[in-house]
Amino acid sequence: MGRVTPDEYKALPETGLVVVLDNVRSAHNVGSIFRTADAFKADRLYLCGICACPPSAEIHKSALGAEDSVPWEHADDTLALVRSLRAQGYTIASIEQTENSVSLESFAPKADARYAVVFGNEVDGVAQEVAEESDLVLEIPQFGTKHSLNVSVSAGVVLWHFASGRIRQETAPAHAALRTK
Repeated sequence: MGRVTPDEYKALPETGLVVVLDNVRSAHNVGSIFRTADAFKADRLYLCGICACPPSAEIHKSALGAEDSVPWEHADDTLALVRSLRAQGYTIASIEQTENSVSLESFAPKADARYAVVFGNEVDGVAQEVAEESDLVLEIPQFGTKHSLNVSVSAGVVLWHFASGRIRQETAPAHAALRTK
């Protein structure tokens, strides 16, 4: 299928997208997010607070080796990490439902921007102080009786949104050239 090796993955150009997990308690969710981060080429995964860290049999069970391809590091304090990432030029986007959240389909990532996308705890979500420190809060639109998705599902939806924006930006010049012929 033409898949890259973990070493080749690490050598690929950066996408400008990093993922921050704010106290995600389930190692299976952490593993699933590793796998999703690999699929959509996140540059790094930050595991904050109580997040399980590799090596872990539970992470490996759902990551299927993505914990070896996606660079990661642990940070004790999510808020301190978010502030550090902002100082490095990242736009901080928390995924949460708030009064001022922007519906995901209304948000178009800028091609030249770097983003740190923050996902929260399975019960409490993104910590209030982290959401308040964010440059924007994105919300996944939902139409059922529940008010949230599993954090690993949310990561898949949001990372696809960012990746599809890159795909559209990369292919737009080629598509425009085809239309003028």
